[in-house]
Amino acid sequence: MHEQAFRFGSARHLVGVVGLPAVIDHGVGVIFLNAGMVYRVGPFRLHVDLSRRLNALGYPTLRFDLSTIGDSGASGQRLSRPEQVVADVSDAMELLKQQSGSTRFVLFGLCSGAQNAHSAAHADSRVVGACFLDGYGHRTFGQRVRHYLPRLLSLSTWRNRLLRRGGSASPRPAEPAFVVEPLPPKVVRAELADMLQRGLKLDFVYSGGVTRYFNHIRQFRECFGRLADHPGISASYFEETDHTYVLTGDRQRLLDHVAQWMGRHFPVTRPGT
Repeated sequence: MHEQAFRFGSARHLVGVVGLPAVIDHGVGVIFLNAGMVYRVGPFRLHVDLSRRLNALGYPTLRFDLSTIGDSGASGQRLSRPEQVVADVSDAMELLKQQSGSTRFVLFGLCSGAQNAHSAAHADSRVVGACFLDGYGHRTFGQRVRHYLPRLLSLSTWRNRLLRRGGSASPRPAEPAFVVEPLPPKVVRAELADMLQRGLKLDFVYSGGVTRYFNHIRQFRECFGRLADHPGISASYFEETDHTYVLTGDRQRLLDHVAQWMGRHFPVTRPGT
């Protein structure tokens, strides 16, 4: 494995690290997008761990910072944020092509990174697959029942509600949040259908850290209907894990899952090590 940092992009405003296996078979390259405002290493170095695992299996990788995040600056172009994300990912694909010879790419994104990966995958025909961690999903009747019913039957819930009403409990402080405005569910379904029609392989992984909008594997079908039956799409729910896979065992499970999914859909003919 060999890693090298680059400054690249139309205005040389982007910064990223290319990871190359010892042997390159010119198959797919894997590109990691920022998770929120976390720079290119990913939450608790998730992107580093995963890219090095994929390098060992023979896949070239690039983890980079989108415009104005981490070490990357502004492009100077007058683009909307979604347009800038697509342009940045296009520049990233060009860099990885130059360094590895790859002409087809898989995108990896967590949370807002999954939303950005969705937009770039839909916009660019060079993308042949994507792995979405805690990506798109919307609340359904079943999700609301599973979320609210246990709370309605909980004595502690009613006790806390009464305490707040009596003024004895202090209000919760506002928490900082980084939010990318999600696409409407109807648009998400239509764009996923387009991607599957083009032959993309899509993997959705949901964690137990997002029960506010996704809390059971059955919900995937509730959200996306017949798309869930398409052979190019797969979904998993890791109920016991947190949003960022900070625990060693949870992270290892995710790394194994991604490695197996890549090997199933994008096999390497000459392993990297």
